Amino acid sequence: MRRPTAAERARTLAYGIAGGMLVTAAWEEDPARADPPPPVPAHATDLEGRPLLLVPADAEPAVVLRDEPDLAATLEIADVAPLPLADRLRGRAWLHGWLTAPQGERLAEAALRLSRLHPRPELLDVRAGRTGEWTILALEVAEVEICDPWGHAVVEPEAYQAALPDPFVIVEHRMLAHLDACHGAELVAMVRHRFGPADGDLEVRPFALDRHGLWLRCFFPDSDLPSGRDLYVEFPDPVSDLHGLRQVCRRLLVSA
Repeated sequence: MRRPTAAERARTLAYGIAGGMLVTAAWEEDPARADPPPPVPAHATDLEGRPLLLVPADAEPAVVLRDEPDLAATLEIADVAPLPLADRLRGRAWLHGWLTAPQGERLAEAALRLSRLHPRPELLDVRAGRTGEWTILALEVAEVEICDPWGHAVVEPEAYQAALPDPFVIVEHRMLAHLDACHGAELVAMVRHRFGPADGDLEVRPFALDRHGLWLRCFFPDSDLPSGRDLYVEFPDPVSDLHGLRQVCRRLLVSA
C-alpha cells in the first residue's frame, strides 16, 4: 500500500492549518501549572519546515528569549477533523527544538509568510517593524514525533526538512465537507463494494484525505465501537493537483 511517509505527514501537520501550542521546559517543570499552555494564535512553516509562531510580545517564551537565547521548546500540534464527529482528533505531532527570535529582514519575511496563511492585522504591524504587542518566534527543529492513523514514528530533522507537505493540506477541509454534504450515499455504496456488505444501516463520513487516498469513518449497526471504524481507500495512483483529485474522486464514486 502506498502511503505518505512519516516525514511528509509531519510536514503536513506543521504546515499551519492544524492548531498548536508551545511548551517550554519552564512550563513543564512548574508544578503549580495545571492548565495546558495557551494555544499559538497562528503558525506556519518556512520552506525548510521551520515553524514560525505568532505570539504576544509579553508571552513567557518571548520574554525569556531576551536574556536566554536558544530556548528549548516543543510545538505540539493537534490535527482535528473538520466534521462533527464523536472523536475528531486525527493525529498529533511534536516538534522538539529551540526557539530563536528573528530580527530585521528575517522578521519581516516571517510575518509575510505567516500572513499568506493567516491574514491577521497583527502581522501587518510586525512586518512594518511595530512589534509592541506581538512578535514572531522561530523553532529550529531537532527532532519530530508523530502519532496518527498510520502509527507512531520519530523523524530525524534532515528527513523532516527534505519532505514536502501534502499538496491538499489547504483544501482538504473543503473537500471533506463537500463529500460529506453531497455524496454520502455514494460513499456508503463504495464501502459496501470494496469492503463487503454490512447488514442493516451503514453511515460513512469522510475523515481525512491526502494525495494517496481517503480515510472514511464507518458506523456499523450493532457495533461496540461508538466512534466507528476507520477505513482507507487508496487511489489508483497518487494525485498532485486539484484537477487530478476531482477526477479520481469522481471515478471512485461513479464506480461504486
